[in-house]
Amino acid sequence: MPVYAVSQVAAYLRDLVERDSLVRDIWVSGEVANRTTSGAGHDYFTLSDGRGSLRSVMFKSVAGHERLSNGAAVIAHGRVSLYVPRGDLQLIVDLVQREGVGELQLKLEELKQKLRTEGLFDESRKRPLPRFPRRVGVVTSPTGAVWHDIRNVVNRRYPLVELVLAPAPVQGEHAADGIVDGLSALGETGGVDAILLARGGGSLEDLSPFNEEAVARAIFASAAPVVTGIGHETDVTISDMVADHRAPTPSAAAELVVPDRSEIAARLAVARNALGSLAMSQLSAKRGSVEGLGLRIQRGGPDVDTLRIRIDELLKSAQTHLKHDLAVKTERFAGLRQGLASLSPRETLRRGYAIVQRLDSGDGEVVTDAARVAPGDRLDVTLDRGWLEAEVTVSRTGGGVPGVETQDSA
Repeated sequence: MPVYAVSQVAAYLRDLVERDSLVRDIWVSGEVANRTTSGAGHDYFTLSDGRGSLRSVMFKSVAGHERLSNGAAVIAHGRVSLYVPRGDLQLIVDLVQREGVGELQLKLEELKQKLRTEGLFDESRKRPLPRFPRRVGVVTSPTGAVWHDIRNVVNRRYPLVELVLAPAPVQGEHAADGIVDGLSALGETGGVDAILLARGGGSLEDLSPFNEEAVARAIFASAAPVVTGIGHETDVTISDMVADHRAPTPSAAAELVVPDRSEIAARLAVARNALGSLAMSQLSAKRGSVEGLGLRIQRGGPDVDTLRIRIDELLKSAQTHLKHDLAVKTERFAGLRQGLASLSPRETLRRGYAIVQRLDSGDGEVVTDAARVAPGDRLDVTLDRGWLEAEVTVSRTGGGVPGVETQDSA
């Protein structure tokens, strides 16, 4: 026979209770007693109807957490579980309402809690509106005053925008379906920058289509940001809570979705004046900077007049040196020319010397040695003026004057 630990039995009972569909999602009415608040902010209390009691806890994280008072008659929603460490059976409350609230309100609160848990109300997912929309979709009744008011507001504030109406009933049995269809149709229309969902004021029953789950999910699924203007300022529907932006009235919603042209004009005028002032300020600063740079350039630039005079002086000095150097070079050249002229063969011939060449050698060999010729050799003798043709009669290698027989040239 198996023996179980207490914790095993308690855990088994907890699992058994939490699997029961009845107590997993249950509404319980009773009177609050023995309420205490923990340091963490959680409320612990007992629900009692005089014949029985049920331990209960409502955690601080529950949205819309309401401080309960002992003796208050309430209707609580939650799930029954078993706290294993103490073996206590308790109701974990996620929604509580004062007793006497109608069934419609209870269902509404239950739907709010469901959608809140799924994140449809999260502020982090809500989108900003475009500053200058080009096309705005409107879901409302085409015959009501709301559509007329929206057009007037938009035409007055920002006539550049195009309004696209998706007609839908905003009251009655089929209103929710019509609103969903209108949102879907605008989603399929290209270029819609934002959507207005609007209707006038009414009772809770009149506004019930805007508290429908289907409408809430259609708003959540919209590709364009949705602005609601439903009822009066005090009317807050589930559609308002899901929408990206909520306005207290339809006209306020129209003002929210489009800019004000008069405000834009005023801002442009201010910007124009500021830009003009900035431009003048910048121009003045740059002018001063340019003038300062001009002075610096003038101070830092060369002294052209002084340099011009200096160049003239250098040119004069160069001319003087060049003339002197040219005179010296000319004198030297004349001396070299004279010395060269004195060494010229022509000058030697003028002094009585002659150039003697053999005629029979074929190459005009110059004769400088008497031993190189023999009697009978014919010679060509070049003088300062003219030339002679001679024949060797005597050839001596020693001193003395050789015997030369001179003949006229043929």
